[in-house]
Amino acid sequence: MAESLPSRPLLYPETDGQPMPDADYQGDAYRYIVEALRVWFRDRPDVYVSGDLFVYLEEGNPRNCIAPDAFVVFGAGNHPRETYRLWEEPGGVPDFVLEVVSPTTWRVDVGAKRERYASLGVREYWLHDPHGRHLQPALVGFRLSGGVYMPLSAIDTSEGMTLHSDVLGLDLSLDGEDLRLRDPGTGRHLPTYAEARADLRNTEADLRNARARLAELERALRRDEED
Repeated sequence: MAESLPSRPLLYPETDGQPMPDADYQGDAYRYIVEALRVWFRDRPDVYVSGDLFVYLEEGNPRNCIAPDAFVVFGAGNHPRETYRLWEEPGGVPDFVLEVVSPTTWRVDVGAKRERYASLGVREYWLHDPHGRHLQPALVGFRLSGGVYMPLSAIDTSEGMTLHSDVLGLDLSLDGEDLRLRDPGTGRHLPTYAEARADLRNTEADLRNARARLAELERALRRDEED
């Protein structure tokens, strides 16, 4: 009797093997969102933030997948993954998705992709056009209502036209062509990686100066005591 051969495991690759076509400005936009949100939710072990990562939707069907530029899942563990496999995740589908449109993707982003995210139950879907060449306005957001995406209304604030994400609890606006996240409670922008590094360097410099002043005061006190 012939032995049955073991079945080969299905592969869920981390990449499709194609080079990333995004221009620098597109990569800068979604990297800022992912990095800023990871810092914002760093104390939430139940919030997963990622981007440009394959999200596999159906076990046994590697072709059924999406790869949002940036996404957030509430109820998923906050730890690194090679891929996000829906059937293994208690958080389910992403709650927030943002796509940075490009000359080659914008029609799909505003059409078929939007419909697909709505059918999956993604609560908020956002689109950003860094140069405003294909979308006007260059930042739009949609909230799922009755299985259909309804556009969010922009509010005119001191920061310009601002939209609010109920899912994130944050405001999104444009600073020139740059997409920025803002804490509505404090009015402060979530920093970029470069800004966060600069803030850290400034804090470290202030700490060194404070230590130097303290050391000088201690030396002056010792001199007074010796006199």
